[in-house]
Amino acid sequence: MEKINWLEEVEKRRDSLIKDTQEFLQINSVLNEEEASPQAPFGKGIEEALQYLLHKGETDGFLTKNVDHYAGHIEHGQGDELVGILCHVDVVPEGDGWTDEPFSAAIRDGKIFARGAIDDKGPTMAAYYALKIVKDLDLTLSKRVRIIIGTDEESSWQCVGHYFKHEEMPTVGFAPDADFPIIYAEKGLGDIELQLDFHGEAPPSGRTLLTFDSGRRLNMVPDHAKAVLEVSEGKDDITHAFNEYLSEKGIEGGYTKEGNALFLSIKGVSAHAMEPDNGINAGYHLAAFLHTVDLDEKGKSYVGFISEKLAFDSRGEKLSIAYHDDITDDLTINTGVFRYNREESIGTLGVNIRFPVTCDTKETESLLRKEAEENGFSINKFNVAPAHHVPQDHGLIQTLQKVYEEQTGEKAELLSIGGGTYARSLEAGVAFGPLFPGREDVAHQKDEHIFIEDLVKATAIYAQAIYELAK
Repeated sequence: MEKINWLEEVEKRRDSLIKDTQEFLQINSVLNEEEASPQAPFGKGIEEALQYLLHKGETDGFLTKNVDHYAGHIEHGQGDELVGILCHVDVVPEGDGWTDEPFSAAIRDGKIFARGAIDDKGPTMAAYYALKIVKDLDLTLSKRVRIIIGTDEESSWQCVGHYFKHEEMPTVGFAPDADFPIIYAEKGLGDIELQLDFHGEAPPSGRTLLTFDSGRRLNMVPDHAKAVLEVSEGKDDITHAFNEYLSEKGIEGGYTKEGNALFLSIKGVSAHAMEPDNGINAGYHLAAFLHTVDLDEKGKSYVGFISEKLAFDSRGEKLSIAYHDDITDDLTINTGVFRYNREESIGTLGVNIRFPVTCDTKETESLLRKEAEENGFSINKFNVAPAHHVPQDHGLIQTLQKVYEEQTGEKAELLSIGGGTYARSLEAGVAFGPLFPGREDVAHQKDEHIFIEDLVKATAIYAQAIYELAK
């Protein structure tokens, strides 16, 4: 058979690839639990995105299936074995500070800007077009290929849990949801909730913390934080000190006064929790400032624990849980959700920990519980998804290395990450693109984007990968 020029095949479809990617990105597919129903378990927007892709697959002649609105798949080929491409249509909340509307899918400077452009709707469309090219060329396959479409990857992964209860596990596969060349190891993912003990609460003082709120997701660095204080005297002293703190740290914030109430707010920079140091945690800064204010007992306990044990320490040194291995590097920790309400006796902290492959998570849990209890907190939840690791000599990795090197002319180095991709849902799965070496990782950040040339190039890589794995 004549050698296929995969990039040329993608170029023939460039205009439609861009148009369909824009349409797909214009669907607001953020989790909306208030809209949840049996026909849309994660909200109407996510269901719309799932239906958009399934309808496209059906129109183009693929076998499609909607698995109870939790997930779906698009299938091509024949054979007993199954190659899986695990994608997801849900996206994280858009956040603030965008140049264009987050779901406008505007094109500027050769990039498509939208929430989900790089994580994961842009790459999902690239994978779809890759499979379509294999089908259009009428290439003979000995295996079936399935694009498996998740709907809850950015939250609790209920979608793939439900999917694999009802559908078969692929023999091998990849997730186009991280970096090129190949990610063969992923850290374990821990979601932890800490709860402040309000028993024996002392009376309010002249400076009482009423509420503290920051963050929306554990896997995002919070970009906003706000607190309300009841202050009987000395408001001006607090606001003066607050302005000095903002100036010293070079961050934005503000305050307003209403009677005895003082409202404080701080603006940070959002980033993916896999590397918290890429962002500015607004909750940490607000707690650090409030730690300098003589607050009531419970307010002092809440901001004190944040400041002394969590703030500005992405490696867990203050909590004595730091860990490193040569496969996946450092343990990282991000406090993504802060909730405090004195009237309702609520004081919680939502923490996300990324565990290296060789880390003993039970030991980490024990150390964390000890630190929490010594500071008046308890652990309500400690959920861990195990680390994922595929041996370097596995046939899946060798095939993808060959494809990447042929398409790019560059060596296919093996990488490990702190993020979690759907690849870990497979018994033998890796993350494969779409972010090329040297590109800034803008997932979960404002002005998230994908370079159109990268979208085209990734599609060519995925098309050849599908063929090589399934031929």
